Amino acid sequence: DNLKFDLEGIGEVQRKFFGTLYNTYGFYALYANVDGFNNQEAQVALANRPEIDRWVLSKLNTLIKEVEEAFDTYEPTKAGRLIQDFVSDQLSNWYVRLCRRRFWKSDDSQDKLAAYQTLYTCLETVSILASPIAPFFCDQLFCDLNAVSGNHTASSVHLANFPKVDTAAIDLDLEARMEIAQRISSLGLALRKKEKLRVRQPLQKIIIPVLDQLFADRILKVKDLILSELNIKEMELLAADNTVFIKSIKPNFKTIGKKYGQQMKAITAAVNGFSSADILAIETQKGWNGTLDGVAMQLDLEDFEIQAQDIPGYTVASDNEITVALDVTLNEALISEGIAREIVNRVQTLRKDSGLEVTDRISLVIETSESIANALAANMNYICDEVLADKIEVGNVAHASLITDIVTEGDTKVALVKN
Repeated sequence: DNLKFDLEGIGEVQRKFFGTLYNTYGFYALYANVDGFNNQEAQVALANRPEIDRWVLSKLNTLIKEVEEAFDTYEPTKAGRLIQDFVSDQLSNWYVRLCRRRFWKSDDSQDKLAAYQTLYTCLETVSILASPIAPFFCDQLFCDLNAVSGNHTASSVHLANFPKVDTAAIDLDLEARMEIAQRISSLGLALRKKEKLRVRQPLQKIIIPVLDQLFADRILKVKDLILSELNIKEMELLAADNTVFIKSIKPNFKTIGKKYGQQMKAITAAVNGFSSADILAIETQKGWNGTLDGVAMQLDLEDFEIQAQDIPGYTVASDNEITVALDVTLNEALISEGIAREIVNRVQTLRKDSGLEVTDRISLVIETSESIANALAANMNYICDEVLADKIEVGNVAHASLITDIVTEGDTKVALVKN
């Protein structure tokens, strides 16, 4: 085993961990340099930070606890995977992605300061946690951060103290409801992909059946986040015993086989006979207890595969106890807003390719079809605000003066002018 070596495995870790961590630091450094942030300001109190900051710091302190336990039991592989999951799934793909606007567009100075301080803390802590198993990369990251902040007297990450868990920062209820938001968002994004609906295309409604009041309360606390993440206008919660969703159930042979392989035939026959009320009871109680063929059994929720059928106008997906339904019907207003968001995306790419600074103001001349021109007119303020445009004109790009760059796609041409 000690001679096994996998080049593809090295490449995967390079992309998933080091590449992601490098890009996250690059994002932080870009905006910190623009705003002159050096992490020498007084720390914003945890209670005064937005919920998304408190969540990632809770996850960070949970990570410190778990990584320390892994190192103490001589399990560096477990420690490395915990750190990689945090960097990829929590810090980069969730926190930074949801907070991008706070770094480049926030008008609230304390909110922006809290975002910078939170991201700095995460990067610095990760550099120390991962230093025993990624010594060179983490030393560079630690030194680059500390060269500006001067928070540490240590000249190397390997001379810095290991982070201590701040138990007061760990909020398990907050972590639980954010996990619900992530799972619902994941289901919603999968349904969009299935229906070939880009996230930039707004949808009208998402429907979610709730099993109990605690579950409903947790969803409502992250409602705005879910709607924003999935680009949906409204959310409707239904009682668990609603008649809108029709669910089916079957055994998860992979997990049940390990527990009751010899009774699989009897289990399958029993599950096939479950009613809607039985399925609801399994979801509510997180499993099923019973006796089959004289054998007492205890099956968990993961031992079943529960699916909900599509309903007219909606597409449906389930993940154990969580079910979501997306309204996939598009009206003229939704289509118009989707076009506007697509234009924003194309102009942002054009800004980047043109070498503009993130704070540069621009003007645009757009030559396009009547339908896209109407979408422009209906969403003019939104587009200008998103791309930092002082003016947008619809006309012939050949007549535009001081053109710095032009992009052409189909029947649409965009001329960008730096102001």
